[in-house]
Amino acid sequence: MTTTTSRGRGRRRAPTRIERAAGRAAALQKPRVILALLLLLALTSVMLLDGYLRAEVGGDQRVRTGASADDVPDEVLDGGPVLTFRGGRAVTVSVPDKTIALTFDDGPDPTWTPQVLRILREYDVPGTFFLVGSMVSRHPDIVADMVGQGEEVGIHTFTHVDLSYQSAARVRREMTQTQLALAGAAGITTTLFRAPYSSETDAVDDYSWPVYKELGEDGYTSVFVDTDSDDWKRPGVSKIVQWATPAGGKGASVLFHDAGGERSQTIEALPAYIKKMKAAGYTFTTISGVLQQQDTAAGGAPGAAPGQTTKQTTKQTTEQTAGQAAGGLQAAHRKATGVTLYEGKALVAAVTVAEWTVPALSVGLMVVGVAVLGRFAMMLLLARRHFRQRNRRRFGWGAAVTRPVSVIVPAYNEKECIANTLRSLAGSTHPIEVVVVDDGSTDGTSEIAREAARSLGMTDVRVIRQDNAGKPAALNNGVRAARHDIVVMMDGDTVFEPDAVHRLVQPFADPEIGAVAGNAKVGNRDTVIGAWQHIEYVMGFNLDRRMYDLLRCMPTIPGAIGAFRRDAVLEAGGMSEDTLAEDTDITIAMHRAGWRVVYQEHARAWTEAPGSLKQLWSQRYRWSYGTMQALWKHRGSLTDRGPSGRFGRVGMPLVVLFQIVTPLFAPLIDVFTAYSMIFIDFRASLLAWLAVLGVQLVCAAYAFRLDGEKYRYLLMMPLQQLAYRQMMYLVLIHSCVTALTGGRLRWQKLKRTGEVGTPAGAAR
Repeated sequence: MTTTTSRGRGRRRAPTRIERAAGRAAALQKPRVILALLLLLALTSVMLLDGYLRAEVGGDQRVRTGASADDVPDEVLDGGPVLTFRGGRAVTVSVPDKTIALTFDDGPDPTWTPQVLRILREYDVPGTFFLVGSMVSRHPDIVADMVGQGEEVGIHTFTHVDLSYQSAARVRREMTQTQLALAGAAGITTTLFRAPYSSETDAVDDYSWPVYKELGEDGYTSVFVDTDSDDWKRPGVSKIVQWATPAGGKGASVLFHDAGGERSQTIEALPAYIKKMKAAGYTFTTISGVLQQQDTAAGGAPGAAPGQTTKQTTKQTTEQTAGQAAGGLQAAHRKATGVTLYEGKALVAAVTVAEWTVPALSVGLMVVGVAVLGRFAMMLLLARRHFRQRNRRRFGWGAAVTRPVSVIVPAYNEKECIANTLRSLAGSTHPIEVVVVDDGSTDGTSEIAREAARSLGMTDVRVIRQDNAGKPAALNNGVRAARHDIVVMMDGDTVFEPDAVHRLVQPFADPEIGAVAGNAKVGNRDTVIGAWQHIEYVMGFNLDRRMYDLLRCMPTIPGAIGAFRRDAVLEAGGMSEDTLAEDTDITIAMHRAGWRVVYQEHARAWTEAPGSLKQLWSQRYRWSYGTMQALWKHRGSLTDRGPSGRFGRVGMPLVVLFQIVTPLFAPLIDVFTAYSMIFIDFRASLLAWLAVLGVQLVCAAYAFRLDGEKYRYLLMMPLQQLAYRQMMYLVLIHSCVTALTGGRLRWQKLKRTGEVGTPAGAAR
């Protein structure tokens, strides 16, 4: 046993360049984590906004009927369809005889509202549209055209709820949000209001009356109907025209609908109705026109603006109405300015983002879902084929490989594990030399390794010490020092089964094979985190790697157990320090050099998985980011030809799609599922989630069967999907943010306990 030392000793030393770079990188990680979480929060907020607009979030379908009206004044119950609170007193106004105030509810709708506007323009008839705020924010261009055409608009709440059930805060919010939507869409606010599910004034009850009073005190004019066309029932054109016609030449506030359902009968009935009423001597006006006629007759003033008392604004609004009429605004409209205007534009912009984002995400998630299910099916089929092919009696790689090989063990502060690692190698059934490369350990790792080798009687063990330079440098040092043409690489916290090396190197009997991946297994699986990782490892090695093996595009030789032709590694330039995933980097390089990379399922190594969520995050963050680095580095493989380009043609798309793109969408799938459970259909959403979980359980069970593992760990899988998987998603998002912002990490040391001993003592 020989020892090479290249690191001087001293009481204190200045931080190295690598340590300084690692410190700077660590200082940047917290902002990137926050940014990743903010991105997920932003997407969640967009979904909630879209759900609110569609009344999936905060929707209330309750409609009150049959309530008493003891507190409602008789003059209101028996009065006209226009209710104001001038001077703090409830006043109703009727539509003059031979006059029609044509009103429309529930819009705007992109299909029907433009057709209604075209008819009104064609027949030179004004209309008053009571708009739903959520629809205004979704279709602002229609509202802008409506106001520009000279039509009058009013508020029909933001989400079309029965306000008699709502709190004062909710009522105020419904009105304010609709005003903001109008400001953002058309640059106006309005004083007109019609409550959803309202009809004539005699339907006002003790629950809705306080709402009308409160809104009246804020300057709103509430509008009811005299005559209802009931066009929403779709009774036929003639019935609609008949029901919308007032009796005896009386004037009326007439209700039609330009949204809320299929309105083709309304579109057909409207011209016939207008022609009929004009032929009967009727004129058409707006609600403001009705009020102006009343004010002219009585010498009064129109209603106060929202937010002002009628006592303060009677004279002001009279003067303002005249000025607005001269400027092209309807009397009920107010020009939006200042904060209201900018908040309105911001609301419309946010809704536009949601309107584009959510449908696009929905389509994307459907594609991802189909792709994931397709991948599961492909993995099951190819894994079964791989197992049957490699385990049939006549299968062989060629003449048995019996010559000695070199085992390289990079180690940094592995005092808890290095003795167990060497003890497992001492029992190897294949002739080996062991090269332990101590990467500047400060815990006596090299001394423990030498002592363990002596006590185990291992004569062909070399311990090489180097200044701390990272795992790739340690592996390269070991490859250069190796005496044999096949090098086996393992981690300093890993233990091999006795026949692991022998089984691992047998594929090298085939001269086309340049590298072999072994089967890494979690030794510390008795904890919750360990069990989760155990499930992940078994599925990854027994489904993914089998699939990649048959497709000849294996992306990664695991650092815990892998073997290479020494000359092939040296020709590729050794283990690169360009990326954090040196194992993925060298594997892709082997593919591009024309070598075949295979998976040897029976070569097993036992490794100690991270024991805490913090350590797990650190490890997976490095893996995920390193994989992205390696893929970007080898993007040229997409244009490689022949066998060297197979990874670019097959492996690169599969890895990008299923290890980066699909997992990035996965949190949104979970958010959509939770969203659907809470706001849409709990039972259907739960069944869909359970169905996907069932598919994953089937795949996991088959992987466990192929690997001879006990099924009891699968009981942890539902919890794994709820907790562990979410963390992996956040890690990936964090890695993507780091990649996009140009961050860089260094090789990180995880805290080990040494609890994974010899394979013989590792229970399955």
